[in-house]
Amino acid sequence: MDHIKGKVIVITGASSGIGQATTLLLAQRGALVVLGARRTDKLEQLAGNIKTAGGHAIYAATDVTQRHDLENLVGLAVATYGKLDVIINNAGIAPLSLLDELRVDDWDSMIDVNIKGVLHGIAAALPVFRKQGFGHVINTASTAAFVINPLSVIYSATKFAVRAISEGLRQEAGANLRVTTITPGIINTNLVDTITDPGMKAKIADAMDKIAISPDAIARAMAYAIEQPAEVDVSEIVVRPTAQT
Repeated sequence: MDHIKGKVIVITGASSGIGQATTLLLAQRGALVVLGARRTDKLEQLAGNIKTAGGHAIYAATDVTQRHDLENLVGLAVATYGKLDVIINNAGIAPLSLLDELRVDDWDSMIDVNIKGVLHGIAAALPVFRKQGFGHVINTASTAAFVINPLSVIYSATKFAVRAISEGLRQEAGANLRVTTITPGIINTNLVDTITDPGMKAKIADAMDKIAISPDAIARAMAYAIEQPAEVDVSEIVVRPTAQT
């Protein structure tokens, strides 16, 4: 039995990388996808491709640092399809740098997108899920939440927070809601483009060229968690390259 077909799924950060790959896979599996990202030109193209292939997709400009944007995105899903089955809080940035460089604006941006963005998604979806009596929250973390390295201290801290928020929500959720943390390793996405330090960007890009795996691997993990029966909660999936230490 296909537990994805007909589900209404909101995805943030849907315009590229993991979000785009997940959107395409879920739409192929019959989900009604509701796409959020800041780049509406990319969303329009993605939604158009899905519709051309016979799928269902709608979208709205979404800055996850703005709570009302998430409320509008969830509201669009419910107004259009009458329900919300899943929210995937996937938007994230990683402007890595040494603490000594004092790139405080980058620190603030990571906190706003990676932590507050997840919380804004939860705040928008949770009342809908409680009213319905069902729902599934999926949050994208990172293997950086397991290991702290120089250059990625703040990024690691934000992803530690995502795992803590996810586990806390899982314990609070009760029998009718599901909560999943998807934890990617080094994935071939444009996340490197969010790095503002040119030297650091080149270093990370080189590492990604050597061992990064396709975002399709994460999309399949998301689909696996979603397709389980309603009483089955896949709490966390870690997906990393075999070459990643």
